[in-house]
Amino acid sequence: MILLFRLIILLLFIFIIYSAVKYLFHPKRKLELAHEKKQYYFLDEKDNVRKNFLLTYKGVLFEGEKYLGTTPSAFEVVSIFIWPRKTSALKGLVFEDFQFIERKIREDYPVAKIDWKSPVKEFMEKNTPEQ
Repeated sequence: MILLFRLIILLLFIFIIYSAVKYLFHPKRKLELAHEKKQYYFLDEKDNVRKNFLLTYKGVLFEGEKYLGTTPSAFEVVSIFIWPRKTSALKGLVFEDFQFIERKIREDYPVAKIDWKSPVKEFMEKNTPEQ
């Protein structure tokens, strides 16, 4: 009986350690931590086109929607729409911050056309130099 009790305690201890390690290394937790520290973090499942990505930068959480399309050589993500989860959190961001976000997204999706949703869209159009 005592041996069974010790085995149960040992299994419970192993389960608690496993759960703690799994929690500490979960990508969603890393996103939340970067969001709190106002750092850049990009959470995306590149193999799953249907799943939106999350991005945090300077304390603002953005969500992006990917669309699959054709390029001359393959099927790839050809269009991305990005929007802030809370528009009130945009206070203090400048045009260069949005350019940085676009550059980082283009590292993973080089052929994608990046479109912003309102109010960032209007801000970007107003500040983009004429070509």
